[in-house]
Amino acid sequence: MAKSAGRSLPISPFRRIVTDLMQFSRHVPSVAADRRMDLRPLIAARNASPARPGWCVLFSKAFALLGRDYPELRRTYMKFPWPRLYEHPYNVVALNVERQLANENVVLYCLISRPETRTIAALEEIVRRHKEEPVESLRSYQRSIAVSRIPWPLRQAFWWGSLNVFGRRRSHNFGTFSISSIAAQGAGLLHLIPLLTSTLHYGMFDDMGRLDVRLSFDHRVMDGGTVGRILTDLEAMLNREMVSEITADRRRAA
Repeated sequence: MAKSAGRSLPISPFRRIVTDLMQFSRHVPSVAADRRMDLRPLIAARNASPARPGWCVLFSKAFALLGRDYPELRRTYMKFPWPRLYEHPYNVVALNVERQLANENVVLYCLISRPETRTIAALEEIVRRHKEEPVESLRSYQRSIAVSRIPWPLRQAFWWGSLNVFGRRRSHNFGTFSISSIAAQGAGLLHLIPLLTSTLHYGMFDDMGRLDVRLSFDHRVMDGGTVGRILTDLEAMLNREMVSEITADRRRAA
């Protein structure tokens, strides 16, 4: 009986982008810290709200608000023309949004500038557009396709220059922090290799309303003590400022 043969598959444009990003991410000396957060006040406020804002949006705004008090969250390590830290004047969050194409599921990067100045409802609307509008009309899709078509040697030079030369362009194109979660699929990410200075990721709530929240960070930019304080303050921010805004929105709607 003849043995079954496998097949070779071409690398799609989006797999090519992920491969490139992973190649540069492996140069980041990353460390991960975690905190089990008790978010029962936030769960209760969210459940009472007709809008029921998404968890990525809530974490995005709370983390961006912390960026005002912790400038380390807006900094990035730059290599050229000399090693230095660049500090961006405001936050830019990069959210992962999964979309279905004809032959594969792809992840688009939803970039939102100054999330700390936007309402939860406004952030929800931006994320909704990235989830529902025709994928071909989205800027992140168009840019990914264009970059993937650059020949390999030139594409490597493009990535290196975008990540290591101009801090302002890097923050504008990639974000100052990112949030990634697969909790909607019933799982959590234990370890990430972050491209940015900080990447927030979390899993699923337990029966007591507690959630393991992890922060993978670039150790060249900040230390574990700072990250520990950030995670502690993030829990307070979620249970205080986010609860206040959700409650106020619900009262206005009523």
